[in-house]
Amino acid sequence: MLATLVLRLRGLDVVTLALQEPPYLNSDLVEAIGARYLSTRSMSLADASAKYGPFDLMFEATGFSPLVFEAMGVLGKNGVLVLSSVTGGDRKVEVPADTLNLGFVLGNKVMVGTVNAAREHYEAAARDLAMAESQYPGWLSRLLTHPVKGLDNYQQAFELLTGGGRPIKIFVEVAPLG
Repeated sequence: MLATLVLRLRGLDVVTLALQEPPYLNSDLVEAIGARYLSTRSMSLADASAKYGPFDLMFEATGFSPLVFEAMGVLGKNGVLVLSSVTGGDRKVEVPADTLNLGFVLGNKVMVGTVNAAREHYEAAARDLAMAESQYPGWLSRLLTHPVKGLDNYQQAFELLTGGGRPIKIFVEVAPLG
């Protein structure tokens, strides 16, 4: 969601793919900022690429490792695939290794992983959130679905993260908003 927001704030045409079928809050939020929302239950990455691509930048945040290899296969020439999800387990998939390798080398493609950010990235994020509130009034309050009051209630935050619900963004309010 935040990657979609940041890219839209920079004027890019964005296609966001997720598992859940629309309509639901995530799809509504994506479309409210002018991006396209698609469910991978009804359209594969290959079909999405054929219809809306080729994709120049793909930001993977699913936690489903087989999707990474699909993304590698549909990434456009000179494209960048950013991996940000942390996967667990020992899932194995068969991949067309030679085809992917050849496509990356001859297509001048890049794949990179990311997990950390420096102070200036957090400052840029704060500016982006302020710009989002200015350009899309009320959008952030819809995104921030589950507030936790104070650091002393950290257990509530963990319960929300591991519970059966579908929160979009859980946040700890360390001072009153306003």
